Amino acid sequence: MPTCLEAVYAMLACARIGAIHSVVFGGFSANALKERILDSECKIVFTTDQGMRKGRPVNLKEIVDEAVKELKCVEHVIIHKNTGGKIDMQEPRDIWFEEGIERQETECEIEKMDSESELFLLYTSGSTGKPKGIAHTTAGYLLYTAITFRYIFNYHEGDVHACVADIGWITGHSYVVYGPLCVGATSMLFDGVPIHPDASRYWEVIEKHKVTTFYTSPTAIRLLMQFSDDYVLKHDLSSLRIIGSVGEPINPEAWRWYYKVVGQEKCTVVDTYWQTETGGVILTPIPSVTPLKPGATSLPFFGIQPVVLDPNSGDVIDTMVADGVLAIKSSWPGIARSIYGDHDRYLMTYFSPYPGFYFTGDSVHRDQHGYFWINGRVDDVINVSGHRLGTMEIESALVSHPACVEAAVVGTPHDIKGQSIFAYCTINPQYKHLDPKELEAMLKNQVAQQISKIAIPDTIVFTNTLPKTRSGKIMRRILRKISTDSNPRQSLGDISTLSDPAVVDTLINKVQELLGLPKRCDLQ
Repeated sequence: MPTCLEAVYAMLACARIGAIHSVVFGGFSANALKERILDSECKIVFTTDQGMRKGRPVNLKEIVDEAVKELKCVEHVIIHKNTGGKIDMQEPRDIWFEEGIERQETECEIEKMDSESELFLLYTSGSTGKPKGIAHTTAGYLLYTAITFRYIFNYHEGDVHACVADIGWITGHSYVVYGPLCVGATSMLFDGVPIHPDASRYWEVIEKHKVTTFYTSPTAIRLLMQFSDDYVLKHDLSSLRIIGSVGEPINPEAWRWYYKVVGQEKCTVVDTYWQTETGGVILTPIPSVTPLKPGATSLPFFGIQPVVLDPNSGDVIDTMVADGVLAIKSSWPGIARSIYGDHDRYLMTYFSPYPGFYFTGDSVHRDQHGYFWINGRVDDVINVSGHRLGTMEIESALVSHPACVEAAVVGTPHDIKGQSIFAYCTINPQYKHLDPKELEAMLKNQVAQQISKIAIPDTIVFTNTLPKTRSGKIMRRILRKISTDSNPRQSLGDISTLSDPAVVDTLINKVQELLGLPKRCDLQ
């Protein structure tokens, strides 16, 4: 579904009757949708005929048809007529939403649920390659989203809240739908991109609807920074009181632009940190209370007990200034209760790495004032424009094409997206006669078909082999250094376990040639 009212109707209707919903981002491929349907044992799919992206139609019904063919668990597909585009109706399975509601009663009795009953599933990428169906429960999740929304956005009656996230992600669930509606706030939906038809899109919306609290991602902020400030300044943004950032760490330069140009140096910037698994924000400034530092997620929300752990020993670092991995002591109402159908994986992923703590998977710096600065993931998950993508998932998509024998994917810093996707691929000899650009296009299309366009690698390097240990394990640590360092030979660290060190030197030369850097062969 696109971010539309009918999608919210469906979410709230499921909550009312006690059905578990699982919203899937409209940019995912048929294969990715199929995986989620099978894992969640879904019986009904709700979609639209088409969505719109930059003024062009996206045939969502076609994607659904491809995903559900031969799936016995799906009994009905309900279609909302969004654009009126032509679709293939497969009766009796397919039902028009607009026709179906005409046959329903005007009253629907509320189903009373246990406080720990599942409210929804939301799939997020994991380091193993298989998406995880994060399970959130009714009372705890709703309480936590309501209280975090009220305090972080300093809600007042009459406020207009605009969170521009897609409802297919947790930010859309918590701070477009459930959090604002639980406290009776007016919440806006935004469907589209911030620069179409031009870079005024957000600012026009804020001016037109007198938005008081605004919530977007660092990727969008960095993107809009590239355009003239006039796109912002020509609009009346005086209604704004609080502006927020979510999805990934925000660099200080982007924070300052957001504060000065958008917030006109009068709005509080709430740089928030949380995850799909936490249900709501866990690190944040509180407006009018917390002194702000550009780039810092500040302090824990009420009841959250963050700790910095030594990544090797697992010991709590008690000094105020600390660097390590971020974990949470004790629980809170919004924490996910399980991974659907695989509670052992839930325990293994979040509680086994450091017993007694919830492990976030992120590295962190705590400064002399106790403020937390998020450095990024420590596992094999890449954060692209706020979207978490498992490297294993992308690698699996690449090698599913017969041209690719082996693949290794790493994340590299990106000025706008936060991270970009850098892939190393070994090619099947039967395909080596093809032009590299043709090969690259084939593999990128394969990833788009298997996962989504957001998972397409920004860079693909073709190689005869990958750096491996003598036991055959790919050394991704070395690939990260090659992809990100201007002089990786000085920072490779211990390479004594490599089966063939010459492979690394070849890759360094290839990547540096690709990036326009001088080549040198001095690897010992």
